[in-house]
Amino acid sequence: MSEKLNVLVLERCDPSQNVSRFYVLRIEPSLFGDPTLVREWGRIGQRGRQRIEIHRTEDRAAEALESWLHRKQRRGYRVRGP
Repeated sequence: MSEKLNVLVLERCDPSQNVSRFYVLRIEPSLFGDPTLVREWGRIGQRGRQRIEIHRTEDRAAEALESWLHRKQRRGYRVRGP
């Protein structure tokens, strides 16, 4: 059985451009048990914004997480270490 990734924390920091941002991707069940992809983002140290996407299966939610991960990595975000 493969290990599924359920939470990712990404950061993008560039002091020369005054950029200090975070992006969190996590999969969790909704109130009714549907798998959801929760996305949070904003400036580090500030309250961010949040969007919730409901998916039919956990596999589709995981695919959406991977898609957002690749999109954010292209924009310069890096996975924060443990």
